[in-house]
Order: sequence, then structure tokens, then C-alpha cells
Amino acid sequence: MTHRAGFVSIIGKPNAGKSTLMNALVGEKMSIITPKAQTTRHRILGIVNDADYQIVFSDTPGIIKPHYALHESMMHQVDGSIVDADLILLVTDIYEEYDEADVLKKLEGSEAPLAVLINKVDQSDEETVKAKVEYWQEKLNPKAIFAISALKDYNVLAVMNFVIEHLPEHPPYYEKDALTDRNDRFFASEMIRAQIFKQYKKEIPYSSEVIVTAFVEGEKLHRISAEIIVERDSQKNILIGKDGGMLKIVGTYARRDMEEFFQKKIFLEMFVKVIPDWRSKKNYLKKFGYE
Repeated sequence: MTHRAGFVSIIGKPNAGKSTLMNALVGEKMSIITPKAQTTRHRILGIVNDADYQIVFSDTPGIIKPHYALHESMMHQVDGSIVDADLILLVTDIYEEYDEADVLKKLEGSEAPLAVLINKVDQSDEETVKAKVEYWQEKLNPKAIFAISALKDYNVLAVMNFVIEHLPEHPPYYEKDALTDRNDRFFASEMIRAQIFKQYKKEIPYSSEVIVTAFVEGEKLHRISAEIIVERDSQKNILIGKDGGMLKIVGTYARRDMEEFFQKKIFLEMFVKVIPDWRSKKNYLKKFGYE
């Protein structure tokens, strides 16, 4: 039997639900999900293996106009994902205004088959969904349009079947037991970052970065040390909170997520460090794993 394998790029604006879709398709919590936009900063691969196919899903940062060197790095990752793609899934949602110039510009020149996924249809009515379908049909003439709810798992199987159907013939790109291209340190840092997005408002989540400085694996216990980077002393004070109370909350929830993810007890220690304007400094971005 012929083996098929391909890269499937998941793109769209922030808050369209790309990460929720990626996790639903892969069946694992690969991408962090919070109600805030711009949660995904890195391109994350989620790999689905079967006897006769391998799908490499690529969750990318939401498409935005860059304001910092960090944003530029994020948009380069989207561009790279589109160039590599054998198939593109454009995730839009039922609420999105038709302000898609940034998205359409990214798609220019790509010859990969395209499917449009209209997400969050469980929060809408038939008429609105129909109007969205007609709009995208006219605008992009994609191979297919799906009305889905990634959160409620509605129509996700239809998307999966479409993807499998459009995979090119190719040997596997990764080992057959691989789930992702990211290591445990990356997921530990993402779980802390997810809690920062959930527990703080305003600029704190966007001004912070998490670096895992030590990850010692034990048979029953993993010991993890992390630095949370912020841009100003005032942000450091907010992050730590009175008598360290806020940082304790972040640590407690992040540790619970890690214990569920790694299936081990976790000892977690976190420190907060100020690096002024790190989002605009290329040397720090490179050090923190942004290309």
C-alpha cells in the first residue's frame, strides 16, 4: 500500500481558534489555549500517525501587523509554514469581520490546496453561517469550506477526512511514534506562559517570556526551574504580587498542568527577571528561540 505524508499549515487571525482546532485534530494538548489573542508565538508541529499516512499539522501564530521584532519573528514563522505546506487550513470564525487583507497577502503565491474552516458556528445561526460560506467561496474559491466548532468537536472529523484525502504520496517525515517536534522543556515553559495569560490582564502576558533554565527528570519527580522575563520593574512587582501571592497562583496551576501532561510529580521553582524591551532586541529573541 502506498504511504502518504504531508505538512498541513493551520493559519488565521488571532483568536480564530487555531490552537483549539490543532489540539482537536491531534488529540493532544499541543498548543496553549487562552481567551486572549496572540497566545501562540511559535510554530508548533503536531504529528498524527497511521499505518499508511502521517500528517504533520503546523499551528502558527495568529496573523497580525508587526509592532515589535518579536511580531516580525512570529510572522516569519507563518510565512515558513505556508511555504512548506502541502495543504493549508485557513481558520476564520463566525464573528470575524471581513478584514482579511493581512491573511490574503500571506496566501499570495501559494499553490497548496486550501480549505476554509469557519469556526465557532455553535455560537451562531444558519443564516450567518451561510453568508460566511458564500463570502469565502467568492473570495478564495477554496477546495472546501467547513462550518466547524473545534471546541465542541463539531465537523472536526470531516476536516480530518479531507486532510487525509489530500495528502501526497511520501514516506514519513518523522519517526512513527513522534507526536511533535518540541521537547519537554518547551511544553513546560508554555504551561507557565498559559497561566500568565490566564491570571494577568493588560500588558503583562504580552510583555512576558518564560525560559526553562533547568529540567531534571526523575523516575517519580521532575525538578523544573524557570525564569519569567518581563520588560519593567513595575511588571515584575505585579507578576510577583503581594508577598509573592500571584506568582504562587501561577506556579500552582502550571504545576498541576505539568503533572497531568508529564504524568509525574513536579517540583517547580520560578524567578522573575527584568530585561528592558526584550521584544525589540534581536539578540534576546534569538536566545529565547525566535528565528
